Amino acid sequence: MQSLYKSEFGKNEILNLYNQKLKELGIEYTYRIIDTDFGKTNIIITGDSTKPPLIIVHGSNGCAPIALETYPTLSEKFQVFAIDVLAQPNKSAETRLNMKDNSYGLWINELINKLELKNVTMAGFSFGGLIILKTLIQNESNIKEVFLSAPAFIVNGNPLIALFKIFIPMKQYIRTQKTKYIEKFLETLFSEKDEFALNYLSKVFLYFDMDFSPIPIIKKKEALSIKTPITLIVAKNDIIFPGVKMMKRANKIFPSLKNTLLLENSKHVQNRNDNTKIEKLILQE
Repeated sequence: MQSLYKSEFGKNEILNLYNQKLKELGIEYTYRIIDTDFGKTNIIITGDSTKPPLIIVHGSNGCAPIALETYPTLSEKFQVFAIDVLAQPNKSAETRLNMKDNSYGLWINELINKLELKNVTMAGFSFGGLIILKTLIQNESNIKEVFLSAPAFIVNGNPLIALFKIFIPMKQYIRTQKTKYIEKFLETLFSEKDEFALNYLSKVFLYFDMDFSPIPIIKKKEALSIKTPITLIVAKNDIIFPGVKMMKRANKIFPSLKNTLLLENSKHVQNRNDNTKIEKLILQE
């Protein structure tokens, strides 16, 4: 299988930043590498094993240390399992799964079974939300509750806006390597400046084969089948997965929707204050 990394140099650049971010967190953790039918999966585990399990799933072009930084105090109440999603710029296998079938659900449920976890709480951002919803559709028997922040798979934004504000600046950066283009990209998606995101994504865009496949939308029948309590956090100024549009559809299709939160001043990627609000919701569950 051809590597998703465009060069060994590029891979090392990205993984060096991964290691740097993990070190900066200053947390005690262990690594587990789980062999699954879809490839080896790297998991960072933090928190006391006597506490209830919580799985966090990062978004596209992300990694487990970013997810751990986003919600830094969850280990006070949970044992946290931060998963490196397959085929993303991180330490898991480079197997790209099909978003249209139940592969992501099978993969996560295999991890849950191999880790011998029960009554799992799950939290996911963006593409991580799609992965969690696929898990619930495939088999929700071991899932207690889920928290989805600006998730993929419920609604999509206007593709023309995404083309001009996201994809063209990204391509301009790849072509020219001028920082102003990646800054334009980040300004569209991020609610506040993030120096690590600038450094990390500048390497990912250049050295990693990103997946530009269209994001599918959950069918009403699939949503109706889910019984696990869902807390949905949406961002009003999210151009990828528009918050108000998402909230309207979610209220119509998810019978297990327990709670919704509209972040009035948030773009797709939340700021620290909004992440703290989300964290408090999870810790209160």
